[in-house]
Amino acid sequence: MAEPLRIGLCGLGTVGLGVVDILNGHGRLLAERCGRPLSLVSVSARDRNKSRGVNLSGCDFEADPVALARRPDIDVVIEAIGGSEGAARQVVETAIAHGKSVVTANKALLAHHGIALATAAETNGVSLNFEASVAGGIPIVKTLREGLAANALERISGILNGTCNYILTEMERTGASFETVLAEAQALGYAEADPSFDVDGIDTAHKLSILTSLAFGTAIDFSSVHVEGIRNVQAIDIAYARELGFRIKLLGQARRIDGRIEQRVHPCFVPLGQPLAAVAGVFNAVLAQGDFVGRVFLEGRGAGRGPTASAIIADLVDIARGLRVPTFAVPVGRLTRGQALPIADHIGPCYVRLRVLDRPGVLAAMTAILARHDVSIETMIQRGRAPDEAVALVMVVHETKDSNLASALAEIARLDSVVEQPCRIRIESF
Repeated sequence: MAEPLRIGLCGLGTVGLGVVDILNGHGRLLAERCGRPLSLVSVSARDRNKSRGVNLSGCDFEADPVALARRPDIDVVIEAIGGSEGAARQVVETAIAHGKSVVTANKALLAHHGIALATAAETNGVSLNFEASVAGGIPIVKTLREGLAANALERISGILNGTCNYILTEMERTGASFETVLAEAQALGYAEADPSFDVDGIDTAHKLSILTSLAFGTAIDFSSVHVEGIRNVQAIDIAYARELGFRIKLLGQARRIDGRIEQRVHPCFVPLGQPLAAVAGVFNAVLAQGDFVGRVFLEGRGAGRGPTASAIIADLVDIARGLRVPTFAVPVGRLTRGQALPIADHIGPCYVRLRVLDRPGVLAAMTAILARHDVSIETMIQRGRAPDEAVALVMVVHETKDSNLASALAEIARLDSVVEQPCRIRIESF
């Protein structure tokens, strides 16, 4: 059997400890599959003496993770620190500069610095692998980069954040408000004390920018991702979605349209018959559309100790086998700078909910405004009658340009009869 692949692990949090678990528990199996042992030589973490419940007796402790990344007795460095700057970035840059391959689960680092890091990896002849950075245990990076290499990809759509998917699932199941379910998710450990990174869509946007690069051969362009979170989704919207034959999901989506690249993250009405609508709880899923293969759908756990560590180990196995492919599917010099398609130019149907005073002429005023902005109504729901009191008015509008509907709703919101800002959720078809 060949010489061991010597591994340095920076970070002993949830993910790092999961990696240790697998290396300890499946050492023999991995050696058989790789043709060489995977040997954890050194680890680095903030507290050397903390009890972590895993066996670290076979490796030494390095207080400085950057020093670990320079060690001559390390072949590959796992970065499990997190964050787009600071120690995580220094570890990856140092390891690559010293001729070591890197495995990371750090989507923020890749979204902000992925092209520079990939360039350095190519220059130094090493691998930069990141299967665990998107959708946890789902092998979507390898699928896009290798499994679907024969296809010109047309579209990527995904549920990429388990926290948001759990919240929306529980809101539908219980009828509770966003705030109530968020508090429950925090108590269960599914949401952070500060949940903004997840619920405001930033985490999904980081992941989407990576998938876009892999799918379309473009340089990562995180700044062009349109981002909306789920804070404004209300229980009443979830109930109306169900009545209309949909389920609300936070989706990250990317498409190439007339030579431009559309990247958007926002809540969507997804038809109940579509597989993405059935993905519940903390699970993630990705739907890829290729010109020869058609639709490919992958679902699995998107985060957590086991799934994320599993993806990291898969990257280690590739490195141990000597497999090295371009970081973003093609060499960095051949990545294109795609022209962004702004959300204002998106065309599609929408759900709109208004709270209006129930007075004569209100509906006529609103439909006139919509018509002036070239927006037509497919379905309208208004129940009950309460003169001079606010009632809910729900509309589904036909396909229209996003900017047209936005202008119409801004004008409608200024009517005296409209008592709160309109709610608009885009409807997706697959």
